[in-house]
Amino acid sequence: MTILGVKAVEVVSDVICDICCGSTYTEGGGLEYGELRASWGYGSSHDGERYEVHLCQRCFFQALANLKHERQREMRFDESDDNRCPDNFGLVATGDFFNDSAT
Repeated sequence: MTILGVKAVEVVSDVICDICCGSTYTEGGGLEYGELRASWGYGSSHDGERYEVHLCQRCFFQALANLKHERQREMRFDESDDNRCPDNFGLVATGDFFNDSAT
């Protein structure tokens, strides 16, 4: 036997970028955003603090470029090839359209 009914369910309808305050909602009806997260543990000067920052695509890649630049600046006098910042800094997958690749 099938019983039909209507149930109210809360869903995320939008995610606002914490930098530019813009919507991450796309024309196709999806949400396109990145997250920066931290959870500090015992012994840290920020013990027990958790952070979560939502970023639109533009702000995410600007933040990534800033981090890459900072890394290059920190390593500018290091002559080791291991410390050069690759062009794909932070990139862990490509073509992973459904976020189902093994990590």
